[in-house]
Amino acid sequence: MSLQRPSGRRADQLRPISFTPDIAPHAKGSVLVSFGQTRVICAATVEEDVPRWMKMQKVGGGWVTAEYSMLPYSTLDRKARDISRGRLDGRSSEIQRLIGRALRAVVDLKKLGSRTIWVDCDVLQADGGTRTASITGGCVALAIALNRLMGEGKLRDFPLQQLVGAISTGVYEGEAVLDLDYPEDKAATVDFNVVMTEKLEFVEVQGSGEEAVFTGAQMGSMLDLATQGISELFTLQKAAILEADRPDGPALADLAAAFSK
Repeated sequence: MSLQRPSGRRADQLRPISFTPDIAPHAKGSVLVSFGQTRVICAATVEEDVPRWMKMQKVGGGWVTAEYSMLPYSTLDRKARDISRGRLDGRSSEIQRLIGRALRAVVDLKKLGSRTIWVDCDVLQADGGTRTASITGGCVALAIALNRLMGEGKLRDFPLQQLVGAISTGVYEGEAVLDLDYPEDKAATVDFNVVMTEKLEFVEVQGSGEEAVFTGAQMGSMLDLATQGISELFTLQKAAILEADRPDGPALADLAAAFSK
């Protein structure tokens, strides 16, 4: 008997993915990314300065960092804001560090110049995969921001070397599946989050059994699914980046040309 996913999707099928650019007008680059019912606003803002530790250690170039938060109404039960507890919770801290690592993996920080780009990821609705949606949407917001810095003459060379994307996989009802929504994530015996570059190189793999174990064959199946899914995401990311116009004229006709500079 074939696997019956709660959503009716095939084991290798992504949820409907969409990107709505320029959702935050005051950000240099922004996008509303939707992975099914998971929705995240990713916004990139530019600060013409670098962190103090870079100055102290005389590190050249710029910096890319991220912040992640779940809005109180993003889940079925209200989630208290971190500020109300006086500290960032452990999960949010871990996720925003992951987003920052993923984005820095594909940025030439020397080409960025002496500036910091903040990528804020705010979850509007959570239905599984908020960290993978944040990385995928965060890359789009960052690319749009860099395009605009180029258009303003503030960058000589395009710092983004390639795209980065992320997707979840897991073992549900004994079978490897792609892009888990909340009902699947809750019931999965194995949960993986995979981050890859456009060259299909791994940035990070987070995986664990949930009171269960998994075989090498199952892990291979999950990684194969992740590679397939992330490859599909890159096509959608490029379309979203090209949809956002630069201030000096039409959107880039060929994103690959910008990456090669």
